[in-house]
Amino acid sequence: MRVDHIAFYTSLFLSRLADQILLFLVPLVVFQTTQSAAWSGLAFFAETLPRFLSFPVCGALCDRQSPFRLLRISQVLRAWVCVLGSVACGLTGEFAWLVGVSALCGVLTTQGLMAREVMLPQVFRAERTEKVLAHAQIADQLGMVLGPLLAALALEVWSWVLVLGATAVLFVLADAAMKVWHHTSPVKLVDPAAGHPIQGIHWFAPYKTALVHVLRLPGLGPLILLAAGVNLVVGVTLATSAAMVTGVFHQSGRHYALLQTGGAMATVLILLVIARLPLPLRAMGLVSYACLLVGAAATAYSHSPLGYAIGFLLVIGFDKMFSVYIRTRRFQVIPAADLGKTTGLVVLLNNLTQPVAGLLVGLFAGQVDARSVIVAMAVGMGVLGGIAMLLGRVRK
Repeated sequence: MRVDHIAFYTSLFLSRLADQILLFLVPLVVFQTTQSAAWSGLAFFAETLPRFLSFPVCGALCDRQSPFRLLRISQVLRAWVCVLGSVACGLTGEFAWLVGVSALCGVLTTQGLMAREVMLPQVFRAERTEKVLAHAQIADQLGMVLGPLLAALALEVWSWVLVLGATAVLFVLADAAMKVWHHTSPVKLVDPAAGHPIQGIHWFAPYKTALVHVLRLPGLGPLILLAAGVNLVVGVTLATSAAMVTGVFHQSGRHYALLQTGGAMATVLILLVIARLPLPLRAMGLVSYACLLVGAAATAYSHSPLGYAIGFLLVIGFDKMFSVYIRTRRFQVIPAADLGKTTGLVVLLNNLTQPVAGLLVGLFAGQVDARSVIVAMAVGMGVLGGIAMLLGRVRK
């Protein structure tokens, strides 16, 4: 692999690693401080909601400003926010500063994520899209898995205040890797500002363009419905996994941790296969969607820990294959000039169903068996998939 490509993926990995440390710290520190699961949940909601809502705004910015510049700004600002937040937490001892730091870094992370998404087709224009996305998601997945592990190890030695400050180093290293990419890559990124002057443009214009694309671009509506269905199943699987493993099947926390590790390993293995083998895109979408449905059925109807584990691994592993399919199709469907703003809105719409699934689990899991909620979400995924197929045929 070329030096510039390694630098690009390294920056992605380090940025995700730091971000996951912050996501790990907030609910843990809040619960340890308050001994309240409710406060911990509210803190997690407060830190993740800004990430969720900022996708359309961050996407629109990437179509008006240099995505490389926005990416570097987001990484440098995250480093400073961690340092200043660590100082404030150390002086006051209040965990509210930690929640605020994570929420602000979450918005900046969304900006960095959208900037990378816009850069990918230009940075790797000579490579197979599925291969590029598979490599990107491997780097992302490794950061997601190793982040909590690194945070847990650091907390054995340092206080959470010092861990927060040390996270800034990872953001600095991520920015350094992007500087290496910039100096070694032959790619000259297109400057969006040159072709789209900002003066005289109404602030709502980018969002109107994105909405028009969502409603009118052939194939985009069905893609949104398919992704929304998948997120129903992924959301309910993640929301019920701890209760199913430790409650229904009476397994230990160690077994639950092993299952999570197995999910990460299955994901990396599937992504490596996608990166190495030129699979037909349509087949990739069909196989991943079918495996997700089978996995959901297995988690709902299995009466043994092994059967549940197989279903869990199918859902978690093939979710990433489906993600590669969806992102590749988005690159094909959305005009390059409007990729940022439209992708931001699409990602927001795609992810609406995941918190809905978690909310439904919270509302109904206490009244009915968790299996029933999983079945309902799987049926919802199947219905949305059927509607997407019908819409696709009508458009044709």
